[in-house]
Order: sequence, then C-alpha cells, then structure tokens
Amino acid sequence: MAEFSMHLSEEQEQLRDWIHGFAVDTMRPNAEEWDEREETPWPIIEEAAGIGLYGWEFLSEMMLNDPTGQSMMVALEELYWGDAGIAMSLMGTALAAAGVAAVGTPEQVMEWVPQMYGTADDVKLGAFCSSEPDAGSDVSAMRTKATYDEAKDEWTLNGTKTWITNGGIADVHVVVAVVDPALGSKGHASFIVPVEAKLDGTLRQGQKFKKHGIRASHTSEVILEDVKIPGSFLLGGKDKMDEKFARLHEGTPSGRAGNAAMKTFEATRPGVGAQAIGIARAAYEYSLEYAKERVQFGRPIIQNQSIAFMLADMATEIEASRLLVRRAAWLAKNGEFTQSEGSMAKLKAGRTATWVTERAIQILGGYGYVREYPVERWHRDAKIHDIFEGTEQIQQLVISRTISGMRIE
Repeated sequence: MAEFSMHLSEEQEQLRDWIHGFAVDTMRPNAEEWDEREETPWPIIEEAAGIGLYGWEFLSEMMLNDPTGQSMMVALEELYWGDAGIAMSLMGTALAAAGVAAVGTPEQVMEWVPQMYGTADDVKLGAFCSSEPDAGSDVSAMRTKATYDEAKDEWTLNGTKTWITNGGIADVHVVVAVVDPALGSKGHASFIVPVEAKLDGTLRQGQKFKKHGIRASHTSEVILEDVKIPGSFLLGGKDKMDEKFARLHEGTPSGRAGNAAMKTFEATRPGVGAQAIGIARAAYEYSLEYAKERVQFGRPIIQNQSIAFMLADMATEIEASRLLVRRAAWLAKNGEFTQSEGSMAKLKAGRTATWVTERAIQILGGYGYVREYPVERWHRDAKIHDIFEGTEQIQQLVISRTISGMRIE
C-alpha cells in the first residue's frame, strides 16, 4: 500500500503543469464570456476532448491507475483555478461516472462510462440525477419511483429530479430512484437511462436554472414520465439488490445496490473539496499580486498589516484545506475511508473558498465588487461548495455522528 504524502510524483507534476497550461490558455480567456452567456461551453469541451483532457481514457487514468488518489485532486484544483463554471461542464460527466462506479458491476462501468464521454470527434455528456424538489439533502424523502415488471424484465421510472448538472442535455442519465420505500434511503437504486436508446416513455428537461455562480455549467430539472428500461440497466444487478434489501429488512446490510446516492457522494466529496481549493487559490493569488502593486499613501498596500495578515490567513487556510482533501482522497483510494474524512475535507474547503474569495473582494475594495475584475465571479462560484453534494450542515451531521457514535438528528 502506498503511503500518504503531499509530494507529487514526476508524472503528477507534469499533469498539473499540462492542465494549468490549458487553464491559462483556454479557460481563463473565455471565462467571462461563458459566465455571461450562461451556456454550456461546447467549443471548450471539444477542445479538451481533442487533447485528451475530456474522455474515458483521462478519467480512468485519474481514477483507476493512481494508487495515491492524488492525481484527480491535482487535476480538479487546476481546472477550477482556471474557471469553475467551465470546469463543471468538463467534470459534470465524472459525477455520473462515479455514480456508475459506486454501485455498478465492473462490466457495467466498462459498458456505460465510455458511452457518457463519446469520442474526441463525437463528444457526449453524462448526468447524475439524485436531488428532487422536495428531497435535496434529505435523500430519504426521494419520490422518484422504479417499478419492476418481472414478466418483461423491465423497470418503469417516474419522477422529477432537480439541480442536475447536464440534466436533459446529457446522452446518459444515471437516475437514483426508490425501489423499496420501507428502507428509506437504503431502499434506493441507480438506473442507466441512455437517451439514444429510444426507450418507451419520456425523459425531458424541465426548468433550466439561472444561477448565482458556475453559470457556464448547465443545471436543470429532469422529468421522467413512464420511462421503461431493460432490467439490465439497474446498476449492480437485481440479484444483488434483492439480496441486500432482504438482509436490510433482517437488520444485516450487505450487497452492492442500494443507498446509491450516498455511496456516490461519499466517493466524490474529496474532489469537491479540491474544486473549492482551486477557486480559493485563484482569488488568493490574484489579490496577493494586486496588493503588491496597488499603491496607497505612498506604498504598496501589502505593507499594511491589515492587508498582509489577511493574505497570511488566506494562504494558511488554503494549505490546511488542501492537506485535508489530499489525505481524504488517499484514504478513500486505499480503503481506509470511514466517511467522515471526506465530509471534513469538503466542509473545510468549501468554507475556505467562500471566505478567501470574500477577503479577496475586500482587498481589492471597489474593484473587487465590479465585473471588470474576476474576484467577484470567483466569490459567486465559491458559494455552491457550501451547498451541493451535501450542505455544510449535512457534513457537520456526518462528522458529528462519526465522532459521537450516536444518531444525531
């Protein structure tokens, strides 16, 4: 087993530099435009696919061939340093892929994840559909239902999902639905819904949301009306699902399918923390250079303790957050993840990003508040990291239950 270290290998340093170059040359020059347009930046996704930065091969190299768990954290930090909205469009499919990997069989992973990405000449998208209008953090309140017809070996899905990245425009949707209501969130399972399969029923985009931040990423409702899919599109397989549900009713959890949303979020929380660090680092670096160059009362403002100490705190919080994120990623990769480490990493990094970007605005003063300078966009982009894939309070709940060993409500 590899030992945890913050030291990057030569290959990881090359990865960091390669993605940083793409962020500098392609993402940052176009960030303001796509933020204003509030549209999926297809030309940038296609360019990324053309150089191997978007696709199944890139994802598998990051997730499957790295025993340290650090490569994906490095990649996410650099992409979100470039621009969070564009990065979300590039990485939204990875969440759907994680949803397949969390509960799917190896055969299902190899079948469906490549189809989510397509090829460099025919780029596709994936979407992970969990949240609902009345069931965001409370996954036990989910209402989307999956009903099985044993005679036809067919599932029928009905319900409405919301806050879905790439929702309605994705080529493959991974849909979490209720199979056994008596088990609450443990009675959920995930299903593949490929748009091109021309299935009976309708999967369509509902409302597209106009957001405060990450506006270059498409977020919408997904409405499923009598969508019929083959039995094989259940991730994990029906035998495993039935076995687990039976044991859960007996009080002994086991098996692959079930509790699908939570398994996906547990696996991706360190990565969300890395995203937040990228945004925070962008704001910190920009405000540091500004403070060195901005002259007031005859000297650069960084020579004032009030500014210098703010920047010192910003640097410290970013480093502390990065350490938590990298450690959580290593633990997850090496099978030592107990759940709370990922929540700690996301909680800390999300708070850091929101606080650091707010401090950056303060350092720039009035310039930080106008759109001609990027720090106000970074502040808007940062806030979502306190909310999605489990709010700040949900992370506190997970952590408090772990450290207390008690059921805290």
